[in-house]
Formats: sequence, structure tokens, C-alpha cells
Amino acid sequence: MAEDMLRLEGVHKAFGGVEVLHGIDLTVRRGEVVAILGPSGSGKTTLLRCANFLEHADAGTLTLGSERIDLAHATKREISEARRRTAFVFQSYNLFRNRTVLGNVTEGLVVARHMARAKAEAKARACLERVGMADRADAFPVQLSGGQQQRVAIARAVATDPEIIYFDEPTSALDPELTVEVLGVMRALAEDGMTMLAVTHEMTFAKNVADRVVFMEGGSVVTEAPAREFFEHPANDRVRAFLRTVAGA
Repeated sequence: MAEDMLRLEGVHKAFGGVEVLHGIDLTVRRGEVVAILGPSGSGKTTLLRCANFLEHADAGTLTLGSERIDLAHATKREISEARRRTAFVFQSYNLFRNRTVLGNVTEGLVVARHMARAKAEAKARACLERVGMADRADAFPVQLSGGQQQRVAIARAVATDPEIIYFDEPTSALDPELTVEVLGVMRALAEDGMTMLAVTHEMTFAKNVADRVVFMEGGSVVTEAPAREFFEHPANDRVRAFLRTVAGA
């Protein structure tokens, strides 16, 4: 069995005195694709953001490889190191509007990784080729469709050679045709062995690409199971009701 890449234990988070994560435990193994499913307001995105320190958890630990971090008392060095080893793909792309596609992918390599610009551009072009965007390297985000922008965002994430990529509803802002483009890129990454933790509402992706599904509701993990088992043999009535709802959506 593959080693654990990411382990979250006892993660708590409250907003305005209302606890939205109730001691979450979650593990992702190296090379595994884990999909987090659940109704709106279940805490899925909050958990992902706590894992990447975009939100400050109130309690819990994160173990990334052999490095264990207290989420509530992480130092700036620990946060910086964890982010260096991971990447985050947002639902809203978060591209720099005043930079070209190539510039968006090279920026982090040059500024944060201190890579020589020529080397960064070569790496960026290779990553853009990987997501089918090499021919739009000189375009600006405003000239791209939403699906193309999200593929650039994925190229930017891949360019940093992350040990794991977090995806936060990467297709939620896209129409069905563009969604297929992005999910195709994610499927290819999975086939290449990329470790991924994805909050998603795309059931086909979760069933056919994810290795395991984690189902959350009310800030807790209700169940987790291998993807096929989750869909074909639901663990309980709540999961069955959820699957009926999304099947009828």
C-alpha cells in the first residue's frame, strides 16, 4: 500500500462562534485521487482551505509526508514550506489579468521559487502543452474561455511540481462543454499518478477517476469508501438520498 501523503486529524473550525468543522480526520495516500462530496454548507471547501492555510483552523494537525504541523499554531516557516509542497486550484481561476498565459504560469516560478526566467518559461511551456494550452501562451485571460482559464490555472499548479494538488470545485463556474475540457485534464493528471484532493460536484469524475470518496455533511465525515463502492453500494440512507438528489439534478 502506498504511503500517506497527507493526513488531517481532529480539524476544527468555527466562524462567529458557529463550528463548521467538527474534528475532521482524512488521509490521502501518495498517487491517490480523493473526491470530497456533500451538500452545500457541509464544510468541504473550508476543510480544503484549512489544509492549505487559506483559513486558520482552530485545532487539528496536518501531516504532509513526514512533516507534522499544528494547524492552530503553525509558524510562517511551516506554512510557507507546506505551500511550497502543494498547489491549490480555485473555482474562480485567480489568474493575473495583466499577464499573459505564459506570464501567469512563470510568475510563481520566478518570484517564489527564484527560478531563472528562461528555465521558468521552458517549464511553463511544457506544462501548458500538457493541458492543451501551448498555442495560447501569448493570450491574456480576458481572451480565453472559462475552461481555458481553468486549464491555465492547472498548468500553473503543475509547474510547481507539487506533491499534492487541492482542487476546490474547479468546474463549478463552467458550462457542461467547458467542464469536459477541465475534467479531461484532471483525468490525465490522475493517470500520470498525481496525488489530488478534490472538492467536486461532478459525480462522473468522482466515480470514474477518484480512487476514494469522502462524503461530508454538517461539518463531519459521514462515510468514506472506494469510489465504485460508494456509488454502487451506498453505505446508508443519507448517502442514498444524496445520490438520488444529484442524479435528478
